[in-house]
Amino acid sequence: MGFEELEESLEEEKKPVVIYFYTDWCVYCKKMDKQAFKDPEIISALNNHFYAVKMNAESTENIKFDGQIFTNEQVKTKRIAIHQIPLLLASRKNTPVSFPVILVLDENFKVLRKSYEYLTTEKLKILIKD
Repeated sequence: MGFEELEESLEEEKKPVVIYFYTDWCVYCKKMDKQAFKDPEIISALNNHFYAVKMNAESTENIKFDGQIFTNEQVKTKRIAIHQIPLLLASRKNTPVSFPVILVLDENFKVLRKSYEYLTTEKLKILIKD
């Protein structure tokens, strides 16, 4: 689901959220897509216990979320242009954003856990464990 669908879903029912930021050029993102995110146990956990959001961090779409419009302001000035949402949620102090990034948030959108690396199937299961 996208952020706009997430907002609607959170209004209907509060649930924890898993956000996965990826890029098309990220080798480790592609590897996770083919392995960890194909695992039946992970698919079941994500579908049953979370709202799962997958976002291309280089998206150029305007996204309305929580009463604000988020854009990719870097698209005209940088070769690798990261959208505002991953910059806000996935940035680390004094370190450029690297991908893949997976965030686990509680039902109030408070970050519980973050991962900034390739996760094997087993490591992803640990990260999303309730």
